[in-house]
Amino acid sequence: MRVLLVEDDHVLGSAIHSHIEHQGHGVDWVTRLDEASDACRTVEYGVILLDLSLPDGRGLDFLGALRKRHDKTPVIITTAQDQVAVRIDGLNAGADDYLVKPFDLGELTARLAAVARRYASSALPTTVIGAVEIDLGRHSVTRAGHDVSLTSREWAVLDTLVRRRGSIVSRDTLEDGLYAFGAEIESNAVEVFVSRIRKKLGRDFITTVRGLGYRIDSA
Repeated sequence: MRVLLVEDDHVLGSAIHSHIEHQGHGVDWVTRLDEASDACRTVEYGVILLDLSLPDGRGLDFLGALRKRHDKTPVIITTAQDQVAVRIDGLNAGADDYLVKPFDLGELTARLAAVARRYASSALPTTVIGAVEIDLGRHSVTRAGHDVSLTSREWAVLDTLVRRRGSIVSRDTLEDGLYAFGAEIESNAVEVFVSRIRKKLGRDFITTVRGLGYRIDSA
């Protein structure tokens, strides 16, 4: 899962970024709302962690604009404001959950998993392709009833393809999900991870559409 972290406190932001990345997710960290808006227009995120008070505006205004353009990306608000009225305003604006600072990083992990699970179950149920069963919400894959272990980058590629099942996904789109892990990626990274997924899930699991990208067939 790729997470957008919108947080201007560098100490807290660094701790959250490291923690989420350690959990196997890609993280893009921005400190301003204009940067967050640009990121959301170019990348599809699994969850947004949104502070309410940023140097260039209010997180609630950003959230409202997000929902007005029908962007349904799950949003967890993180704020030091513990008033009930503030929580209500956030939820009414379209937030999916709320964390009051300071919070335990273990609780953050649980909230991220819960929100992602709810989103995945409503947007895309468990996907079954031949002997392979994929649960995006639970971050799990089985083949012929046996658990399959994927690295975080393999999962990023698989997640993107499954969400667009039946459609051709360009290499550039798949690379977007890999850049979030912070390190530069090799020019053939997508091909490498597709090859690894095929070895684990079957040679024909992912179809290469020459010159266009990759596809997981819908049937």
